Amino acid sequence: MRKIVVGVLLVAAALAAGWWWSGTRKAAEPQYRTATVDRGDIAAEVSANGTLNPVTLVNVGTQVSGTVRRIEADFNQPVKAGQVLAELDPALFEAALAQSSANLANARAQLKLAEANAARMQTLFKQDYVSRQEFDQALAAREQAAAQVRLASAQVTRDRTNLGFSIIRSPVDGTVINRQVDVGQTVAASFQTPTLFQIGKDLTRMQIDSTVSEADIGQIKVGQRVKFRVDAFPDTEYTGSVRQVRLNAKTEQSVVTYNVVVDVANPDLALMPGMTANLQVEVESRKNVLRVPTTALRFRLRAAPGEAAVKVRGAAVYRLVDGRPQRVPVKTGISDKAYTEIVRGDLKPGDAVIVADLSVQKENSGMRGRLF
Repeated sequence: MRKIVVGVLLVAAALAAGWWWSGTRKAAEPQYRTATVDRGDIAAEVSANGTLNPVTLVNVGTQVSGTVRRIEADFNQPVKAGQVLAELDPALFEAALAQSSANLANARAQLKLAEANAARMQTLFKQDYVSRQEFDQALAAREQAAAQVRLASAQVTRDRTNLGFSIIRSPVDGTVINRQVDVGQTVAASFQTPTLFQIGKDLTRMQIDSTVSEADIGQIKVGQRVKFRVDAFPDTEYTGSVRQVRLNAKTEQSVVTYNVVVDVANPDLALMPGMTANLQVEVESRKNVLRVPTTALRFRLRAAPGEAAVKVRGAAVYRLVDGRPQRVPVKTGISDKAYTEIVRGDLKPGDAVIVADLSVQKENSGMRGRLF
């Protein structure tokens, strides 16, 4: 009997000690995670995606059809204005020029004969040996011969020009971005000019063609500073500025976007045409303002068991005073997602504001543990 009593007393003592230790630990553990109100800079930004392109991209084509005989320029090659890029087989163009040149020589001979006849008819007409009608016919024949000379001369100019078009030259100084023909390939310019080369005029100056949603386009202005990164160099942040906000809206699956063009300097040629850029357009910035973490504005007190959740109207944060949360209504300004400006409210630098309820996080963690 004595052993049973002693055992009961030991169990009771153990339970009491466990209850005391649990209560002490619970009292020692913080219930809330807090952050400190401070002063600092805030820059509100709009996110967008875009593609890097040369500021001027020239499509070089051909105005005549033919077979490519030679290629004089290749990918990534710097070229000068007037430099030969490719040549078409000139045989047909040379034959056409030779034919039109022969026609011109024949027309000139006919004109010479017509002029001599007109001169003779004029002399005979003055001596009344021919009629006025015969003289007029000689003059008309001379004019017709002169017209044939002009026509043949125009044909020679056309065929000589076509022969010149068989040599494809660069219209600008730049770099060959794309070559779309090979030796032996036939190009046809009957309906539209085919593109043979694409030349970037100056790759030290690039532009980003980006799309911005209609919800954010009202904040974008010409001259705003832009920060961006590319996947090829994720640790490097580049900068640019908004050059143009284009008015032509584009609608896809009921989503309206606008094209925003950003100027970018590329002195080391590290940025390449076609790269995807992730942009942050700085639409507004404030210096040395009172700010709180944005998560503090999203925090709400947990309702006690059996109580309805309190509906909160207006922005507010909860300041921790002597371990108890105290609601502080505030008016907010701009935000950079991490921090939000406090325009008005009973807050000062150094105040601790609640950003999370640790007890809720523990319950959620325990629930996930039971589920898995």
